[in-house]
Amino acid sequence: MATHLQGSLFDQTDALRLGPLDGIGRTELGSGAWIDVLPGWLSGADALFEQLAADVPWHAERRQMYDNVVDVPRLLAFYGAADPLPHPVLTEARTALTRHYADELGEPFTTAGLCYYRDGRDSVAWHGDRIGRGAREDTMVAILSVGAPRDLLLRPLRGGPSVRRPLGHGDLIVMGGSCQRTWEHCVPKTARAAGPRISVQFRPQGVR
Repeated sequence: MATHLQGSLFDQTDALRLGPLDGIGRTELGSGAWIDVLPGWLSGADALFEQLAADVPWHAERRQMYDNVVDVPRLLAFYGAADPLPHPVLTEARTALTRHYADELGEPFTTAGLCYYRDGRDSVAWHGDRIGRGAREDTMVAILSVGAPRDLLLRPLRGGPSVRRPLGHGDLIVMGGSCQRTWEHCVPKTARAAGPRISVQFRPQGVR
C-alpha cells in the first residue's frame, strides 16, 4: 500500500525502541476519568509506520448509517488475545503497559485494534469504547500512534469543553478510569494537509 509520510525531524532513527513509562503525565478530566500522555514513547516510530502500512492485512468496512450503507472512513485490523501481533515491538509495548498499570488495571492488556487514517478525509466519529465491559466498568484503553500527527479530541458525555491532543510519531495516550463511560473521543476530519497515521489501541479482554 503506497504511503506518503513526512518523517519527524525529531525521530531520525530506524531503531525501534520504547522509552520508560516513568515520565508519563496524567490529566484528571473529571467524573473519575483521566488521561495519561507520553510524547515520543516509541523511537523509530516512522519506520514502524512504514512496516505496518505495508504488512498488516488492512480491510475496509461498510456500516449502516440511517437509511444508507456507507464506507467506514479508515482501514482496520484487529488482533485478538491469541493472535500474534504484526511486529515484535507492539508485543513489547503491550507487555510494558500491562506491567506499568498492573496495580490500577488489575488485568493485562490483551487485544490490539489498528486504524489506518490515510489522509485528512479519514476519521472516527465521537464515541466511547462501550461495547462490552467498558459500558459499565472502569477500564483502560492505551493508544500508540505512529505516522503523521492527527488530533484526538475528548469531550464530556454530558456537555462541556473538549480536550485536544495531537498524536503521532510514537506518542502514547492512555484513557482510564471512567473515561469510556463519561467521556467521548474522536479523530475529526480535517481540510488541512494531513499525512497518514496508524493508531494501535491496546485493550483488556472484553472491552471494545
